[in-house]
Amino acid sequence: MRIKYDNENKLHRFGRYILISAVSLLVLLYVWWMVSIILGTPAIPAPPRVWDAFIHLLNHGDVVTGYSMWDHIVASLKRFAIAFVIAFAVAVPLGLLIGMSKTLDDFTRPILEVLRPIAPIAWAPVLVFAIDRTWGPILVVFIGIFFPLLTNTVFGVKKIESNLMDASRTLGANKAQTFYKVMFPCTVPYIMNGIKIGLGIGWMCIIAAEMVAPYGGGLGYFISMHAFNGSWPYVFVGIILISILGLLTIGLAERAHKIIAKRTGME
Repeated sequence: MRIKYDNENKLHRFGRYILISAVSLLVLLYVWWMVSIILGTPAIPAPPRVWDAFIHLLNHGDVVTGYSMWDHIVASLKRFAIAFVIAFAVAVPLGLLIGMSKTLDDFTRPILEVLRPIAPIAWAPVLVFAIDRTWGPILVVFIGIFFPLLTNTVFGVKKIESNLMDASRTLGANKAQTFYKVMFPCTVPYIMNGIKIGLGIGWMCIIAAEMVAPYGGGLGYFISMHAFNGSWPYVFVGIILISILGLLTIGLAERAHKIIAKRTGME
């Protein structure tokens, strides 16, 4: 009976979430439509015009840039994925080391404090033209994801209670066991929070970088070209696709967080 009640309760919460989300999106759609009517500017087209533009893109591709809609999506996703993997591989181990070492923390803090306030988008023209149009946008996204992921990892290590570490050593755990059983599980929520923040910043960065480096397709390239031509319904198609991709990547991160938390006993 208890399991049945829990399942019914979960189903009720899920149904409530879906209903509230649907109403929220309908309100947003209504506000968008009203704003387009009130302002009467071509730069904010009504939802039906954007929908027609989306269907046209699916059927005929992007005649302005010569790519299909899927080409633009895949190009942005590819750059984003490469940047995320590199940022994760660098930021998490470095964050764990900085969090564990007072000397390393004191050494890296001035460097991080100088570089962190600089908007990643500001690096876009520098990296694109200093390196190339392929790796430049990827490095811009890397910077956007790297700093929130690093700082959250360092913060997570520092928040671990010292008595937990002492207790693990008292019970005979070696360094590897202490890391796997205590440090990493306690840091996972902070790492995942850094990932979610970094993903949001990363999408802003990839769009800006692709606007600076109009090469090889991408949603930023798509938006900039259609904005230049005054094709505003197509611009909004690109904006909506960015929003959808951002939601999907953050949703995957939250799902991964739940799986990792369950397997590490932090659920």
